[in-house]
Amino acid sequence: MILSGCGVYDGSEIHEATSILIALSMRGLSYQCFAPNIMQHHVVNHLTGEEMDEQRNVLVESARIARGDIKEIGDFSAETFDAVIFPGGFGVAKNLCDLAFEGAACEVHEDIRKVILWMVKEEKPIGALCISPAMIARVLPQADVTIGQDRSTIDVIEAMEGVHHNTDNCEVIVDEKYKLVTTPCYMLDATIAEVFQGALNIVDEIIQLWNEK
Repeated sequence: MILSGCGVYDGSEIHEATSILIALSMRGLSYQCFAPNIMQHHVVNHLTGEEMDEQRNVLVESARIARGDIKEIGDFSAETFDAVIFPGGFGVAKNLCDLAFEGAACEVHEDIRKVILWMVKEEKPIGALCISPAMIARVLPQADVTIGQDRSTIDVIEAMEGVHHNTDNCEVIVDEKYKLVTTPCYMLDATIAEVFQGALNIVDEIIQLWNEK
């Protein structure tokens, strides 16, 4: 799992990240967390929503979710792992890329781009939740994805030549050509139970892709 910090407004969405880990554990799968060793774009007070005058490191903050068991993204190898999953959260659009500021002209962090393309080359599944599919669409031409039904984000995905599919809570879209599985989670008005079900559906679809090899 690739993390982007800790907290929905400036890092990884914690409910989504935790749901992925629980889903993997329920299916008897092992995992390793990764994050880039970079500074966050900014730090947001999650109580007030206001920006704070301090700096935090994406890897250090992500370690909170991973209980300290986390590695730098540069240590990732697509030859070692069977799949990669990206939870959402604004950290994806602020730290892993600059989608939140540049829209369709965004740039994806080079190590993140490398992970995505390496997994595609190895023909191994990629899962993406919430806003993460929009970042994937910037890297993979004409990727079939979903972020739910948010028109402004759909416009950005389509401007990047991604193919968007409207979905409801817990639904997944599978792009067979890239082995890419996406679901909207908190891009819709989802409950935490629906977020978990979406994460479980992602994991089950990844398992199905493995079984089809």
